[in-house]
Amino acid sequence: MPDFVQLWVYLSSAPLFGLTATLAVYVLAHGVYSRTGQAPWANPVLWSIVVLGTVLMLTQIPYQTYFAGAQFIHFLLGPAVVALGFPLWQRREELKRKWARLLIAALAGGATAAIVAVTLGWAVGLPEEVLRSLAPKSVTAPVAMGVAEKIGGVPALAAVFAVLAGLIGALSAGALFKLLRIGTTDTDWVARGFALGTVSHGIGAARALQVNADAGAYAGLALSLQVLLVALLMPLIARWF
Repeated sequence: MPDFVQLWVYLSSAPLFGLTATLAVYVLAHGVYSRTGQAPWANPVLWSIVVLGTVLMLTQIPYQTYFAGAQFIHFLLGPAVVALGFPLWQRREELKRKWARLLIAALAGGATAAIVAVTLGWAVGLPEEVLRSLAPKSVTAPVAMGVAEKIGGVPALAAVFAVLAGLIGALSAGALFKLLRIGTTDTDWVARGFALGTVSHGIGAARALQVNADAGAYAGLALSLQVLLVALLMPLIARWF
């Protein structure tokens, strides 16, 4: 037992501990996800966060120690997001015809997501800095953090809200689409993907890609549009209010 404890202390402090732990947990979670027929509740991102967070809390390993190795995966997020542009390039002629409608949909969807979140937060009495952190929840976490800082919010809270928005969207989208009677025709897949990318950014886009190629492509487009619109417009709008 003392030898095991010494081995654990050594391994947990090694730079690659975070990378190894993240890959191992995600592979196991994805295996469960595949065996359940990609059930929303078995989302591997959700369970990876839960398991890794629990391990870090129980073992009292500092997050900085974990991230020293996990940063290699963090670095790959950039190329992964850029890769979402390839399905859009394949559909460039279609996008040229629909660009005005897609832009209007992105503005309407992003505005609705921000207004509803802030209004609900205000109704339950959340502090102003929390409301400002909640406003950019529907864009990817790094952008949400930067926007929150610009408009007087708390970047760390904005990151938490962004991750929660992504997970909730990925978990509940299928049931909501069925409730709204949005089917599985080609047009419906486009609507599903665009809606999911608008409110649930990268996590939603990843879920859409797993289900349908068109849904994944338009989810990536919606994600990109929200990043641009929120980064450009939200700081300006915040000044007026």
